[in-house]
Amino acid sequence: MKGADDMEYNRRRLFIIGVLALFTAAMSASLRAATMGDIKREYLDNINVVQSATLSAELLGVAFLGFAFTLFFGSPFIDVIGMRRMLFIAAAGFIGGTALVLMSSIFGDGMSLYWTIWVGMLLNGIGWGCVEATINPMTTALYPDDKTHRLNVLHAWWPAGLVVGGLCGFGLGAVDVDWRYILALVMIPSIIFTFLCVGVSFPKTERAQTGVSFGDMLKETLRRPSFLIWFGAMFLTAASELAPGQWVDLALSQVVGMRGILLLVYVSGLMFVMRHFAGPLVRYLSNAGLLLLSSLFAAVGLYLLSIANSPMMAMIAATVWGVGVCYMWPTMLATVAEKYPRGGSWMIGLMGSAGALSISFVLPQLGKVYDQAKIEAAGGVAQLAELSGAAMDEVLAFAAQESFQAVAVVPLVLCLVFGALTIVEFRKSKE
Repeated sequence: MKGADDMEYNRRRLFIIGVLALFTAAMSASLRAATMGDIKREYLDNINVVQSATLSAELLGVAFLGFAFTLFFGSPFIDVIGMRRMLFIAAAGFIGGTALVLMSSIFGDGMSLYWTIWVGMLLNGIGWGCVEATINPMTTALYPDDKTHRLNVLHAWWPAGLVVGGLCGFGLGAVDVDWRYILALVMIPSIIFTFLCVGVSFPKTERAQTGVSFGDMLKETLRRPSFLIWFGAMFLTAASELAPGQWVDLALSQVVGMRGILLLVYVSGLMFVMRHFAGPLVRYLSNAGLLLLSSLFAAVGLYLLSIANSPMMAMIAATVWGVGVCYMWPTMLATVAEKYPRGGSWMIGLMGSAGALSISFVLPQLGKVYDQAKIEAAGGVAQLAELSGAAMDEVLAFAAQESFQAVAVVPLVLCLVFGALTIVEFRKSKE
Protein backbone atom coordinates (compact mmCIF):
# COMPACT_ATOMS: atom_id res chain seq x y z
CA MET A 1 0.00 0.00 0.00
CA LYS A 2 1.08 3.56 -0.63
CA GLY A 3 1.69 5.96 2.17
CA ALA A 4 -0.49 8.94 2.97
CA ASP A 5 1.94 11.37 1.35
CA ASP A 6 2.02 9.37 -1.88
CA MET A 7 -1.76 9.11 -1.95
CA GLU A 8 -2.04 12.87 -1.38
CA TYR A 9 0.45 13.53 -4.17
CA ASN A 10 -1.42 11.24 -6.54
CA ARG A 11 -4.71 12.87 -5.64
CA ARG A 12 -3.39 16.30 -6.55
CA ARG A 13 -1.93 15.05 -9.82
CA LEU A 14 -5.15 13.28 -10.78
CA PHE A 15 -7.14 16.40 -10.00
CA ILE A 16 -4.79 18.45 -12.21
CA ILE A 17 -5.30 15.93 -15.04
CA GLY A 18 -9.06 16.27 -14.61
CA VAL A 19 -8.77 20.07 -14.62
CA LEU A 20 -6.67 20.12 -17.80
CA ALA A 21 -8.94 17.64 -19.59
CA LEU A 22 -12.02 19.75 -18.80
CA PHE A 23 -10.10 22.90 -19.75
CA THR A 24 -9.41 21.29 -23.14
CA ALA A 25 -13.07 20.41 -23.66
CA ALA A 26 -14.10 23.97 -22.81
CA MET A 27 -11.43 25.49 -25.03
CA SER A 28 -12.71 23.30 -27.86
CA ALA A 29 -16.28 24.51 -27.28
CA SER A 30 -15.17 28.14 -27.16
CA LEU A 31 -13.10 27.86 -30.32
CA ARG A 32 -16.00 26.19 -32.13
CA ALA A 33 -18.26 29.08 -31.14
CA ALA A 34 -15.60 31.69 -32.06
CA THR A 35 -14.93 30.23 -35.52
CA MET A 36 -18.48 29.24 -36.47
CA GLY A 37 -19.12 32.69 -37.92
CA ASP A 38 -16.17 32.18 -40.29
CA ILE A 39 -17.36 28.67 -41.19
CA LYS A 40 -20.83 30.09 -41.84
CA ARG A 41 -19.54 32.86 -44.11
CA GLU A 42 -17.03 30.69 -45.98
CA TYR A 43 -19.10 27.52 -46.38
CA LEU A 44 -22.67 27.57 -45.08
CA ASP A 45 -23.86 30.82 -46.68
CA ASN A 46 -22.84 29.33 -50.03
CA ILE A 47 -24.76 26.14 -49.29
CA ASN A 48 -28.02 27.81 -48.17
CA VAL A 49 -28.00 31.49 -47.17
CA VAL A 50 -31.61 31.40 -45.94
CA GLN A 51 -30.98 28.54 -43.49
CA SER A 52 -27.31 29.15 -42.76
CA ALA A 53 -27.98 30.02 -39.09
CA THR A 54 -29.91 26.75 -38.67
CA LEU A 55 -27.05 24.81 -40.26
CA SER A 56 -24.57 26.58 -37.96
CA ALA A 57 -26.63 25.76 -34.89
CA GLU A 58 -26.90 22.12 -35.99
CA LEU A 59 -23.12 21.90 -36.28
CA LEU A 60 -22.65 23.45 -32.85
CA GLY A 61 -25.34 21.18 -31.43
CA VAL A 62 -24.00 17.89 -32.79
CA ALA A 63 -21.00 18.12 -30.46
CA PHE A 64 -23.45 18.00 -27.58
CA LEU A 65 -25.13 14.97 -29.18
CA GLY A 66 -21.80 13.12 -29.26
CA PHE A 67 -21.20 14.20 -25.68
CA ALA A 68 -24.60 12.90 -24.56
CA PHE A 69 -24.33 9.45 -26.11
CA THR A 70 -20.75 8.97 -24.94
CA LEU A 71 -21.76 9.76 -21.38
CA PHE A 72 -24.81 7.53 -21.59
CA PHE A 73 -22.94 4.46 -22.85
CA GLY A 74 -19.52 5.15 -21.34
CA SER A 75 -20.37 6.14 -17.77
CA PRO A 76 -21.61 2.74 -16.51
CA PHE A 77 -18.51 1.02 -17.92
CA ILE A 78 -15.89 3.46 -16.66
CA ASP A 79 -14.45 0.87 -14.24
CA VAL A 80 -14.29 -1.70 -17.06
CA ILE A 81 -12.74 0.58 -19.68
CA GLY A 82 -10.51 2.41 -17.20
CA MET A 83 -10.16 6.12 -16.59
CA ARG A 84 -6.80 6.39 -18.36
CA ARG A 85 -8.12 4.76 -21.55
CA MET A 86 -11.17 7.04 -21.51
CA LEU A 87 -8.94 10.09 -21.39
CA PHE A 88 -6.81 8.73 -24.25
CA ILE A 89 -10.00 8.32 -26.30
CA ALA A 90 -10.97 11.88 -25.36
CA ALA A 91 -7.70 13.28 -26.70
CA ALA A 92 -8.12 11.28 -29.93
CA GLY A 93 -11.61 12.76 -30.34
CA PHE A 94 -10.41 16.34 -29.91
CA ILE A 95 -7.44 15.92 -32.23
CA GLY A 96 -9.12 13.78 -34.88
CA GLY A 97 -12.39 15.72 -34.91
CA THR A 98 -10.64 19.07 -35.20
CA ALA A 99 -8.42 17.76 -38.01
CA LEU A 100 -11.50 16.60 -39.92
CA VAL A 101 -13.10 20.05 -39.69
CA LEU A 102 -9.87 21.69 -40.85
CA MET A 103 -9.63 19.40 -43.89
CA SER A 104 -13.37 19.39 -44.69
CA SER A 105 -13.01 21.19 -48.03
CA ILE A 106 -10.86 18.31 -49.30
CA PHE A 107 -13.86 15.96 -49.09
CA GLY A 108 -16.04 17.97 -51.48
CA ASP A 109 -18.36 20.97 -51.41
CA GLY A 110 -22.03 21.61 -50.73
CA MET A 111 -23.72 19.21 -48.34
CA SER A 112 -20.84 16.72 -48.47
CA LEU A 113 -18.66 19.44 -46.93
CA TYR A 114 -21.36 20.13 -44.34
CA TRP A 115 -21.52 16.45 -43.33
CA THR A 116 -17.72 16.26 -43.05
CA ILE A 117 -17.77 19.16 -40.58
CA TRP A 118 -20.71 17.47 -38.84
CA VAL A 119 -18.67 14.31 -38.24
CA GLY A 120 -15.71 16.37 -37.01
CA MET A 121 -17.94 18.20 -34.52
CA LEU A 122 -19.40 14.85 -33.41
CA LEU A 123 -15.91 13.48 -32.67
CA ASN A 124 -15.16 16.58 -30.60
CA GLY A 125 -18.34 15.88 -28.65
CA ILE A 126 -17.31 12.27 -28.10
CA GLY A 127 -13.99 13.51 -26.71
CA TRP A 128 -15.82 15.85 -24.35
CA GLY A 129 -18.14 13.01 -23.27
CA CYS A 130 -15.15 10.81 -22.42
CA VAL A 131 -13.71 13.62 -20.31
CA GLU A 132 -16.93 14.15 -18.31
CA ALA A 133 -17.51 10.40 -17.95
CA THR A 134 -14.10 10.17 -16.29
CA ILE A 135 -13.41 13.29 -14.27
CA ASN A 136 -16.72 13.58 -12.39
CA PRO A 137 -16.70 10.08 -10.80
CA MET A 138 -12.93 10.41 -10.35
CA THR A 139 -13.41 13.60 -8.32
CA THR A 140 -16.18 12.16 -6.16
CA ALA A 141 -13.95 9.14 -5.49
CA LEU A 142 -10.99 11.34 -4.56
CA TYR A 143 -13.03 13.70 -2.35
CA PRO A 144 -16.01 11.71 -1.00
CA ASP A 145 -16.62 14.13 1.89
CA ASP A 146 -16.38 17.36 -0.12
CA LYS A 147 -18.18 16.61 -3.38
CA THR A 148 -20.11 19.83 -4.03
CA HIS A 149 -17.16 22.13 -3.40
CA ARG A 150 -14.63 19.99 -5.28
CA LEU A 151 -16.89 19.52 -8.31
CA ASN A 152 -17.46 23.27 -8.43
CA VAL A 153 -13.69 23.88 -8.24
CA LEU A 154 -13.12 21.28 -10.96
CA HIS A 155 -15.79 22.83 -13.16
CA ALA A 156 -14.35 26.29 -12.57
CA TRP A 157 -11.86 25.22 -15.22
CA TRP A 158 -14.65 24.90 -17.77
CA PRO A 159 -15.08 28.71 -17.86
CA ALA A 160 -11.28 29.05 -17.70
CA GLY A 161 -11.06 27.07 -20.95
CA LEU A 162 -13.83 29.21 -22.44
CA VAL A 163 -11.88 32.35 -21.54
CA VAL A 164 -8.65 31.16 -23.14
CA GLY A 165 -10.39 29.82 -26.23
CA GLY A 166 -12.52 32.94 -26.59
CA LEU A 167 -9.57 35.31 -26.23
CA CYS A 168 -7.57 33.29 -28.75
CA GLY A 169 -10.50 33.34 -31.16
CA PHE A 170 -11.02 37.08 -30.77
CA GLY A 171 -7.38 38.16 -30.64
CA LEU A 172 -6.10 36.03 -33.51
CA GLY A 173 -9.21 36.77 -35.55
CA ALA A 174 -8.62 40.51 -35.07
CA VAL A 175 -5.21 40.22 -36.75
CA ASP A 176 -6.70 38.14 -39.60
CA VAL A 177 -5.27 34.77 -38.60
CA ASP A 178 -7.12 32.11 -40.59
CA TRP A 179 -9.85 30.38 -38.57
CA ARG A 180 -8.28 26.99 -39.26
CA TYR A 181 -5.16 27.87 -37.26
CA ILE A 182 -7.33 29.20 -34.44
CA LEU A 183 -9.43 26.04 -34.25
CA ALA A 184 -6.29 23.87 -34.33
CA LEU A 185 -5.10 25.34 -30.99
CA VAL A 186 -7.18 22.78 -29.06
CA MET A 187 -4.70 20.10 -30.10
CA ILE A 188 -2.04 21.55 -27.76
CA PRO A 189 -3.72 20.90 -24.37
CA SER A 190 -5.05 17.60 -25.75
CA ILE A 191 -1.49 16.37 -26.21
CA ILE A 192 -0.41 17.71 -22.81
CA PHE A 193 -3.08 15.97 -20.72
CA THR A 194 -2.47 12.75 -22.66
CA PHE A 195 1.19 12.71 -21.57
CA LEU A 196 0.25 13.57 -17.97
CA CYS A 197 -1.86 10.39 -17.83
CA VAL A 198 1.16 8.20 -18.50
CA GLY A 199 2.58 6.48 -15.43
CA VAL A 200 -0.09 7.47 -12.90
CA SER A 201 -2.60 5.14 -11.24
CA PHE A 202 -6.28 6.06 -11.44
CA PRO A 203 -8.79 5.13 -8.70
CA LYS A 204 -11.86 2.98 -8.98
CA THR A 205 -15.14 4.86 -8.81
CA GLU A 206 -16.81 5.43 -5.45
CA ARG A 207 -19.41 2.81 -6.34
CA ALA A 208 -16.74 0.16 -6.97
CA GLN A 209 -14.79 1.11 -3.83
CA THR A 210 -17.87 0.64 -1.62
CA GLY A 211 -18.71 -2.76 -3.13
CA VAL A 212 -21.94 -1.78 -4.90
CA SER A 213 -22.36 -4.18 -7.81
CA PHE A 214 -22.72 -3.10 -11.41
CA GLY A 215 -26.29 -4.44 -11.46
CA ASP A 216 -27.24 -2.59 -8.26
CA MET A 217 -25.87 0.63 -9.74
CA LEU A 218 -28.12 0.27 -12.79
CA LYS A 219 -31.12 -0.68 -10.65
CA GLU A 220 -30.72 2.39 -8.46
CA THR A 221 -32.55 4.57 -11.03
CA LEU A 222 -35.60 2.27 -10.74
CA ARG A 223 -35.48 2.12 -6.94
CA ARG A 224 -35.21 5.90 -6.59
CA PRO A 225 -37.84 7.53 -8.86
CA SER A 226 -37.12 10.94 -7.30
CA PHE A 227 -34.00 10.94 -9.48
CA LEU A 228 -36.26 11.66 -12.46
CA ILE A 229 -36.97 15.13 -11.07
CA TRP A 230 -33.27 16.00 -11.10
CA PHE A 231 -32.81 14.30 -14.47
CA GLY A 232 -35.56 16.44 -15.99
CA ALA A 233 -34.25 19.60 -14.34
CA MET A 234 -30.84 18.95 -15.90
CA PHE A 235 -32.37 19.38 -19.36
CA LEU A 236 -33.44 22.88 -18.39
CA THR A 237 -30.35 23.99 -16.45
CA ALA A 238 -28.11 23.05 -19.39
CA ALA A 239 -30.38 24.87 -21.83
CA SER A 240 -30.13 27.98 -19.63
CA GLU A 241 -26.33 27.91 -19.51
CA LEU A 242 -24.66 26.19 -22.44
CA ALA A 243 -27.05 26.91 -25.32
CA PRO A 244 -26.84 30.72 -24.95
CA GLY A 245 -23.09 30.43 -24.44
CA GLN A 246 -22.67 28.73 -27.82
CA TRP A 247 -25.14 31.09 -29.50
CA VAL A 248 -24.01 34.45 -28.13
CA ASP A 249 -21.22 35.19 -30.64
CA LEU A 250 -23.20 34.25 -33.73
CA ALA A 251 -26.37 36.08 -32.67
CA LEU A 252 -25.19 39.20 -30.84
CA SER A 253 -21.94 40.30 -32.51
CA GLN A 254 -23.72 42.55 -35.02
CA VAL A 255 -26.32 43.75 -32.53
CA VAL A 256 -24.56 45.05 -29.41
CA GLY A 257 -21.55 46.74 -31.02
CA MET A 258 -18.96 44.19 -29.87
CA ARG A 259 -17.96 40.60 -30.56
CA GLY A 260 -20.32 38.29 -28.71
CA ILE A 261 -17.42 35.97 -27.88
CA LEU A 262 -16.09 38.70 -25.56
CA LEU A 263 -19.30 38.44 -23.55
CA LEU A 264 -18.68 34.71 -23.21
CA VAL A 265 -15.10 35.38 -22.14
CA TYR A 266 -16.24 37.89 -19.52
CA VAL A 267 -18.96 35.62 -18.14
CA SER A 268 -16.56 32.68 -18.08
CA GLY A 269 -14.03 34.66 -16.07
CA LEU A 270 -16.76 35.58 -13.62
CA MET A 271 -17.78 31.93 -13.32
CA PHE A 272 -14.18 30.80 -12.79
CA VAL A 273 -13.88 33.02 -9.71
CA MET A 274 -17.36 32.36 -8.31
CA ARG A 275 -17.20 28.56 -8.51
CA HIS A 276 -14.35 28.54 -6.01
CA PHE A 277 -16.78 29.86 -3.39
CA ALA A 278 -19.55 27.30 -3.88
CA GLY A 279 -18.91 25.55 -0.55
CA PRO A 280 -19.96 28.42 1.78
CA LEU A 281 -22.99 29.25 -0.40
CA VAL A 282 -24.26 25.68 -0.35
CA ARG A 283 -23.88 25.46 3.43
CA TYR A 284 -25.97 28.62 3.79
CA LEU A 285 -28.58 28.07 1.06
CA SER A 286 -28.64 24.28 0.42
CA ASN A 287 -28.23 22.87 -3.08
CA ALA A 288 -31.87 23.43 -4.06
CA GLY A 289 -31.86 26.95 -2.63
CA LEU A 290 -28.72 27.85 -4.58
CA LEU A 291 -30.26 26.48 -7.78
CA LEU A 292 -33.47 28.46 -7.19
CA LEU A 293 -31.51 31.70 -6.84
CA SER A 294 -29.47 30.79 -9.91
CA SER A 295 -32.60 30.26 -12.00
CA LEU A 296 -34.01 33.67 -11.06
CA PHE A 297 -30.82 35.44 -12.14
CA ALA A 298 -30.57 33.35 -15.34
CA ALA A 299 -34.11 34.24 -16.44
CA VAL A 300 -33.56 37.97 -15.90
CA GLY A 301 -30.15 37.86 -17.57
CA LEU A 302 -31.36 36.10 -20.71
CA TYR A 303 -34.22 38.56 -21.11
CA LEU A 304 -31.81 41.48 -20.73
CA LEU A 305 -29.53 39.92 -23.37
CA SER A 306 -32.50 39.76 -25.74
CA ILE A 307 -33.00 43.54 -25.57
CA ALA A 308 -29.34 44.59 -25.30
CA ASN A 309 -28.33 47.04 -28.03
CA SER A 310 -25.03 48.46 -26.76
CA PRO A 311 -21.80 47.13 -25.24
CA MET A 312 -22.66 48.48 -21.78
CA MET A 313 -26.15 46.97 -21.75
CA ALA A 314 -24.75 43.69 -23.06
CA MET A 315 -22.16 43.57 -20.25
CA ILE A 316 -24.80 44.23 -17.58
CA ALA A 317 -27.08 41.55 -19.03
CA ALA A 318 -24.19 39.09 -19.31
CA THR A 319 -23.24 39.71 -15.66
CA VAL A 320 -26.74 38.89 -14.42
CA TRP A 321 -26.94 35.80 -16.64
CA GLY A 322 -23.43 34.66 -15.65
CA VAL A 323 -24.20 34.92 -11.92
CA GLY A 324 -27.33 32.87 -12.58
CA VAL A 325 -25.80 29.98 -14.51
CA CYS A 326 -22.50 29.88 -12.63
CA TYR A 327 -23.28 27.05 -10.21
CA MET A 328 -25.91 25.12 -12.17
CA TRP A 329 -23.99 22.28 -13.85
CA PRO A 330 -21.58 21.26 -11.04
CA THR A 331 -24.21 21.67 -8.32
CA MET A 332 -26.64 19.44 -10.21
CA LEU A 333 -23.96 16.74 -10.53
CA ALA A 334 -22.94 17.06 -6.89
CA THR A 335 -26.55 16.86 -5.70
CA VAL A 336 -27.10 13.57 -7.50
CA ALA A 337 -23.76 12.19 -6.26
CA GLU A 338 -24.76 13.05 -2.68
CA LYS A 339 -28.38 11.89 -2.82
CA TYR A 340 -27.80 8.70 -4.84
CA PRO A 341 -24.27 7.42 -4.07
CA ARG A 342 -25.19 3.85 -5.07
CA GLY A 343 -25.97 5.15 -8.56
CA GLY A 344 -22.27 5.90 -8.99
CA SER A 345 -20.90 6.96 -12.37
CA TRP A 346 -24.12 5.79 -14.06
CA MET A 347 -26.35 8.42 -12.47
CA ILE A 348 -23.72 11.14 -12.85
CA GLY A 349 -23.38 10.16 -16.51
CA LEU A 350 -27.15 10.24 -17.00
CA MET A 351 -27.19 13.81 -15.71
CA GLY A 352 -24.50 14.87 -18.13
CA SER A 353 -26.31 13.09 -20.97
CA ALA A 354 -29.53 14.92 -20.13
CA GLY A 355 -27.73 18.25 -20.25
CA ALA A 356 -26.03 17.53 -23.54
CA LEU A 357 -29.17 16.16 -25.21
CA SER A 358 -30.89 19.35 -24.17
CA ILE A 359 -28.32 21.48 -25.98
CA SER A 360 -28.34 19.30 -29.10
CA PHE A 361 -32.09 19.99 -29.27
CA VAL A 362 -32.15 23.62 -28.13
CA LEU A 363 -29.39 25.00 -30.38
CA PRO A 364 -31.06 23.97 -33.67
CA GLN A 365 -34.34 25.38 -32.33
CA LEU A 366 -32.61 28.68 -31.61
CA GLY A 367 -31.27 28.62 -35.16
CA LYS A 368 -34.76 28.05 -36.55
CA VAL A 369 -36.24 30.85 -34.43
CA TYR A 370 -33.44 33.15 -35.61
CA ASP A 371 -33.85 32.25 -39.30
CA GLN A 372 -37.64 32.55 -39.19
CA ALA A 373 -37.40 35.89 -37.39
CA LYS A 374 -35.00 37.38 -39.93
CA ILE A 375 -37.25 36.26 -42.81
CA GLU A 376 -40.25 37.79 -41.03
CA ALA A 377 -38.43 41.07 -40.34
CA ALA A 378 -37.19 41.30 -43.94
CA GLY A 379 -40.64 40.65 -45.38
CA GLY A 380 -39.77 37.39 -47.12
CA VAL A 381 -36.96 35.22 -48.46
CA ALA A 382 -36.44 37.27 -51.61
CA GLN A 383 -36.28 40.53 -49.69
CA LEU A 384 -33.81 39.03 -47.20
CA ALA A 385 -31.43 38.03 -49.99
CA GLU A 386 -31.30 41.65 -51.19
CA LEU A 387 -30.57 43.26 -47.80
CA SER A 388 -27.19 44.57 -46.69
CA GLY A 389 -25.65 47.16 -44.40
CA ALA A 390 -27.82 48.91 -41.81
CA ALA A 391 -31.00 47.28 -43.08
CA MET A 392 -29.54 43.80 -42.58
CA ASP A 393 -28.24 44.79 -39.12
CA GLU A 394 -31.76 45.80 -38.11
CA VAL A 395 -33.14 42.46 -39.27
CA LEU A 396 -30.44 40.54 -37.39
CA ALA A 397 -31.10 42.54 -34.22
CA PHE A 398 -34.75 41.50 -34.33
CA ALA A 399 -33.77 37.87 -34.94
CA ALA A 400 -31.34 37.89 -31.99
CA GLN A 401 -34.01 39.36 -29.72
CA GLU A 402 -36.51 36.68 -30.66
CA SER A 403 -34.06 33.81 -30.16
CA PHE A 404 -32.89 34.95 -26.71
CA GLN A 405 -36.42 35.67 -25.50
CA ALA A 406 -37.39 32.13 -26.54
CA VAL A 407 -34.71 30.55 -24.32
CA ALA A 408 -35.38 32.96 -21.41
CA VAL A 409 -38.56 30.99 -20.65
CA VAL A 410 -36.53 27.94 -19.61
CA PRO A 411 -35.11 29.21 -16.29
CA LEU A 412 -38.58 30.52 -15.35
CA VAL A 413 -39.77 26.91 -15.35
CA LEU A 414 -36.76 26.00 -13.22
CA CYS A 415 -37.79 28.57 -10.62
CA LEU A 416 -40.97 26.55 -10.04
CA VAL A 417 -39.09 23.25 -9.86
CA PHE A 418 -36.36 24.39 -7.48
CA GLY A 419 -38.82 26.45 -5.47
CA ALA A 420 -40.83 23.31 -4.77
CA LEU A 421 -37.68 21.30 -3.94
CA THR A 422 -36.51 24.02 -1.56
CA ILE A 423 -39.83 23.96 0.28
CA VAL A 424 -39.69 20.16 0.57
CA GLU A 425 -36.13 20.27 1.94
CA PHE A 426 -37.06 23.01 4.42
CA ARG A 427 -40.02 20.98 5.74
CA LYS A 428 -37.85 17.88 6.12
CA SER A 429 -35.27 19.85 8.08
CA LYS A 430 -38.00 20.92 10.53
CA GLU A 431 -39.30 17.40 11.14
